[in-house]
Amino acid sequence: MARVFNKMWLTALFLAAASMAVALTGCGSDGDSNSAGSGGGGSGSTAAVSLGKAANYAILAKTGVATVPISIVTGNVGLSANSRTALTGWAISADATDTYFTSPQVVAPGKLYAADNVGGSTTVDLTAAISNVETAYTDAAGRTATSAATTNVGAGTLTSLTLVPGVYQWGSSVTIPTDLTLSGSATDVWIFKISGTLDMAAAKNVILTGGALPGNVFWQVADAVTIGANTNFKGNILGKTSITFGNKATINGRLLAQSAVNLDATTVTIP
Repeated sequence: MARVFNKMWLTALFLAAASMAVALTGCGSDGDSNSAGSGGGGSGSTAAVSLGKAANYAILAKTGVATVPISIVTGNVGLSANSRTALTGWAISADATDTYFTSPQVVAPGKLYAADNVGGSTTVDLTAAISNVETAYTDAAGRTATSAATTNVGAGTLTSLTLVPGVYQWGSSVTIPTDLTLSGSATDVWIFKISGTLDMAAAKNVILTGGALPGNVFWQVADAVTIGANTNFKGNILGKTSITFGNKATINGRLLAQSAVNLDATTVTIP
């Protein structure tokens, strides 16, 4: 009898320990998935926006890509559904198969592509990339703001701010009159949802600290984007309409517009 009792007691003890282990494991998982830094965000708490095939381009637009020479682009330039005539200011040369163009303003191995290139898979690739831009825009626009602290920050005027990772949302236009700092790690993500225009003053900077990467910054803008002269900008711009950069401005990121991109001796570097 004692032996049977001991066996039953040991079995009950084993089951209780197993249940406790499962419960603790579940608690740990929930804590990791919901962790957040001060002010929202935090490492891994915001998922990046997938750009799909659009990630292959430093500049991608539907109606035109214009430059006042000489802009310098490191990365590919794509235009669809408009034709090569809307690639203005680039001094382009077509390859023998009319698959792509080269230009002294696009650093090799980068190339320019337009919807009327007849060689290779250019037309198919551009159609897919433009579709992916639209999907990425919708994805970003549908994200929920991380917290009340990331909603309508500064009433749309971002003056001398340092922003932690997270999803930020404005029901208005946004103006950046000073330097703007984004502080976080290499795995952190920023998504800025702007229902109006985005304007940044001349000779200002978007500064990344703590190891933050420009490829993890997304600007979803429902109206025109205008970046001032001599400004240093960071991130992927998902523009519903036009994106315009002033004279000698620079960007480490992508210009993905659903209408036109306009450059003025601009330096564009894909992340």
